[in-house]
Amino acid sequence: MATKVLPQPEQDEIRVEAVLQALGEPVRLTIVRALAEQPAGIACGEIELPVTASTRAHHLKTLREAGVISTHTDGTRRISILRREDLEKLYPGLLSGVLSAKQ
Repeated sequence: MATKVLPQPEQDEIRVEAVLQALGEPVRLTIVRALAEQPAGIACGEIELPVTASTRAHHLKTLREAGVISTHTDGTRRISILRREDLEKLYPGLLSGVLSAKQ
């Protein structure tokens, strides 16, 4: 099966306001923390969250559209990867600071 990358901003289109807004929601921050532990990516359904499937999809879409994650299909699965390099290049230390903050 073909891999398809879902729509997401190019590196130069990522805006700090969108990134901060996306990271400011607890469920999305949980997703980002889980992805930070899985550099190769993880299927969206494998992240344990206290929300419905549709709410999970909304949070993943928000993170993707903000440029925090990249998502592609692998058969019927959607694999998400943290855009750590892009974010570090644009906003040095931001992601590290957010990830190291107390939960």
